[in-house]
Amino acid sequence: MKRTIKEIANWLSIDSKDFIDTVVTGVSIDTRTISQGDLFIPFRGESVNGHKFVEQAFEKGAAASLWLKDEPNPPKDKPILFVDDAEVALQQMARAYRNQHKAKFIGVTGSNGKTSSKDILASMLTPFYKVQKTLGNFNNQLGLPITLLNLDEDTEIAVLEMGMSGFGEIEFLTKLAKPHYAIITNIGEAHMQDLGSREGIAKAKFEIIQGLNQEGILFYDGDEPLLQHLVGKETNLQSKSFGFQGTNDLVATSIETTEKGSRFTVSGELNGEFFIPVLGKHQVKNTLNAMLVGKSIGLLEEQIRQGLAQVTLTDMRMQLVPTEKGILFINDAYNAAPTSMTAAIQFVQTTSLREDKWLVLGDMLELGENEKQFHEQIASVIDESKISRVCLFGPRMKWLYEQLKDKFAETNLLYTNEDYEQIVQFINQYADDQSLILLKGSRGMKLETILKSF
Repeated sequence: MKRTIKEIANWLSIDSKDFIDTVVTGVSIDTRTISQGDLFIPFRGESVNGHKFVEQAFEKGAAASLWLKDEPNPPKDKPILFVDDAEVALQQMARAYRNQHKAKFIGVTGSNGKTSSKDILASMLTPFYKVQKTLGNFNNQLGLPITLLNLDEDTEIAVLEMGMSGFGEIEFLTKLAKPHYAIITNIGEAHMQDLGSREGIAKAKFEIIQGLNQEGILFYDGDEPLLQHLVGKETNLQSKSFGFQGTNDLVATSIETTEKGSRFTVSGELNGEFFIPVLGKHQVKNTLNAMLVGKSIGLLEEQIRQGLAQVTLTDMRMQLVPTEKGILFINDAYNAAPTSMTAAIQFVQTTSLREDKWLVLGDMLELGENEKQFHEQIASVIDESKISRVCLFGPRMKWLYEQLKDKFAETNLLYTNEDYEQIVQFINQYADDQSLILLKGSRGMKLETILKSF
């Protein structure tokens, strides 16, 4: 954005007479990543008071800063805007800028695949529009406003990821972003401890329609009965479904995997063969929602095909990592829940990339009171005739280990609670240039650490 102090003061209903012509070109909450022209927003927490870094922000090029009214000793002779609450002020500014912006806004939520869907959609659209997307995990009540305020004035399409852990959070984000299009990738088990059931998760994700533009369209996983039920109750909602079942508006079949990506056929709203340089049947499903959005925005079928062929994903999403030793890793260690872990394991078991197939699995977190059952059930997905060796990491994976120890020989199954090095040594001992190793676990398990040794 490019706004003067006077304009921002008006957004915040502040009477500011100083530095009114100073121009702000973005916002930041972190002096380590602040850019020239940013408005610095200091938060006051239990352990850190951001006001201590305001002078440093100005030294690094900040154009202005917020300052809480009850915080003593504000800087003199600097562009300071005094507010009651930094978070509320950030959201006020984002709401005002969003209302003035001319871009098409797309909101993406779901239990799994949010980031991949965001990446696929943004990559596909980039050859034809100026696109910006949520960076990293800036997808909550602080991250989304920052993303909005850092949109360029001439951005044509904004792809916004929306995350949550409880009821009401998606509703807040979608009413802030007012998307023209909304996507629900799927309903899984993440945040079960906060939302109680998959029905609760579906209800929380479905809040995204509450901020949807009046002429907007919801794109949703039509293979999910919980979403079918919720969509069916909305008589005025425009919606399109995607998935593998023939009843969807866009259906994918004949999925083939090569070392370069996935080839598949679609029917329905679009027809023909397409290719993405991404691995996994579940990533094909994430591609379907992008294809439907692309068509709704106005892309021709050949443009969609061209855009998909150059898709790139954020690291640690089914990312192929070759190593000097010849071992090929699939780094899918950004996060994990039963649905996504099952999908990744099934991919490894069916792919022809390598003959010697390994699983290195870490704990799945935030699954609530049924977490033991969810970990044990993964055993039914693992086919010992297709998987050579399994390494399990973390206290919860002990439950899966107990289910697998009679299926695998002792030399083919390793469990460790707290030591990556045991897994590294096990891989070094048994893996070679014919080995394909999946790394999959929740973010807190940091399984990508294992890769550093290779």
